[in-house]
Amino acid sequence: MNRNWRELQLAEKHSSRAIKLETEQIRRAEAGDAVELEAILNQVFGPGRFARTSYRIREQSGPDPRLSFVAEAGTELVGAVYFTPVATPQQSGALLLGPLVVKPEYARRQIGSALVRHGLKTAKTLGYRLVLLVGDWPYFRRLGFRQVPSGQLTLPGPVNPARFLYFELQEQALDDFTGPLQAIAPPYNSPRL
Repeated sequence: MNRNWRELQLAEKHSSRAIKLETEQIRRAEAGDAVELEAILNQVFGPGRFARTSYRIREQSGPDPRLSFVAEAGTELVGAVYFTPVATPQQSGALLLGPLVVKPEYARRQIGSALVRHGLKTAKTLGYRLVLLVGDWPYFRRLGFRQVPSGQLTLPGPVNPARFLYFELQEQALDDFTGPLQAIAPPYNSPRL
């Protein structure tokens, strides 16, 4: 078992402030979730999110619908996470995590962490090897993410290197990925986010 998975299991074990989020409360996103999800994204990130480098990748292709999840509290949609297939010129089998969003009134209940853990486990079973993201290092570090070594991978725009992170779904997968990242078509039809 690689180091990332051990840290992920530790994070699950020690999430004492988590609400009880059962597997059936995390489900695949559906087309009917789009309007509600857009409202949450606008509330949390605002329209400026479209200028971010991560969105440049997402504009090229949609997320893998098998890795598009929402969290519900009762019948209310309270969070979501998506994973977009990406590749370098020499290697495929990676994903870009995001957006990850949770309604502000549900913050600090480990919903985002539960969505990420669920997505990572599902991505591994689907044969993906690596997950990348641009995000908050202190938050994602506790889930087993690490910083991408400077210059190993590039995105189509500026990124703070301390926020460019990875999680290996297979041991030493990062070693196979170098150069510019680009989105690739997901294996199935997917919604634009």
